Amino acid sequence: MIQIDELTKNPLVLPSWFRQELPDMAKVHRMQAMFRQVNLHTVCESAHCPNMGQCWGRGVATFMILGDICTRACRFCAVPAGQAMAVDSQEPTKIAQAVAQLQLRYVVVTSVARDDLNDEGAGHFVQTIREIRRINPYTKIEILIPDFSGKKELLETVAQEKPEVISHNIETVRRLSAKIRPQADYGRSLQTLAILKNCCSSTLTKSSLMVGLGETLDELKTTMQELICVGCDMLTIGQYLSPSLAKRHVRVERFVSPEEFQSLKEVGLQLGFRHVMSGPLVRSSYIAEEGYRQCLENFIGTDERGP
Repeated sequence: MIQIDELTKNPLVLPSWFRQELPDMAKVHRMQAMFRQVNLHTVCESAHCPNMGQCWGRGVATFMILGDICTRACRFCAVPAGQAMAVDSQEPTKIAQAVAQLQLRYVVVTSVARDDLNDEGAGHFVQTIREIRRINPYTKIEILIPDFSGKKELLETVAQEKPEVISHNIETVRRLSAKIRPQADYGRSLQTLAILKNCCSSTLTKSSLMVGLGETLDELKTTMQELICVGCDMLTIGQYLSPSLAKRHVRVERFVSPEEFQSLKEVGLQLGFRHVMSGPLVRSSYIAEEGYRQCLENFIGTDERGP
C-alpha cells in the first residue's frame, strides 16, 4: 500500500501490517450497483476507508445520510466540503429497504455535518431510525452523529430514539483538535457525549481516536480519561492516513506499530471502557457489530430486544 508524503509529494510505502487480502469483488460490485440504483451514499466510499473492500466483500457498509457534501472542512477527512444538497425525504425509507435487501442484523448510519439546516439533520436521523425499525424490527442500529453544534435539544431528540449505540468521534487529543477540525471543538465533543449518556443511560456511547498526528501517549491517556468521565462506553483507535495531496489535509507524522495499538487497547480497558478496538486499520464503524456484541457479553448480559 502507498501513502503520499504531504510535504515532498513523494509516495511512501506503508508498513507491512497494512496489507489485506483481496475482497470478493463480485459482491463489492453488486453492492456498489445497488447503492447507485437508489442514490444512496456510504461513508466507506466518501471517506476513502481502507477497509471498504473487506467490508463490502462481507456485505456490510456504513450508510451516510443527508448527502455527500459536508458543510465543514475538517483537515483529516476525505468527504468533500461545500454547499450541501437538498435533503432527500425518501432517504430513510431507501436506507431501510437496503438494510432489508442486505439482510443486515446490525446497521451503522452516519452523516455529513449539516450546519445549514435548522435542526442540523437531527430530524432526519430520527426518521431513518424509525424507518429501519419499521421494516427491520430485529436489526440493531448504531448511529455516528456530528455534534449538532452542542445543542442539547437536538442531541436529546436523537438519543430518545434509543438506538443500540450512539457514537460521536472526538478524533484527536485536545492540543491538536483545533488544527485538525477547526469548525468543531474538543470540549463540545465531550459535552455532546455527556448529553447523550445523560439522556439515555441504557444506550451505549462510543467515540474514536486517530493516532499518528503527533500526539503523545500522555495526551492519549488524558483523552481516554476524559471520555470515561463523560460516560463513554466504547472506544476505537486507528491510524490516521492522509486522504489526498490537498493542502487542507494534514500529513501523517508517524505510523504507529501494532504493538503500540495493543498497548493502547490495554490502557483503555484498564481505564474503564467496556470495549476497545485498536489497530492500524480500525475505523469508528469497522466491524461495529462485533464490538457491540462483545460489549453486551462482557458487561450487560443478554440483549432483550430480539435475536
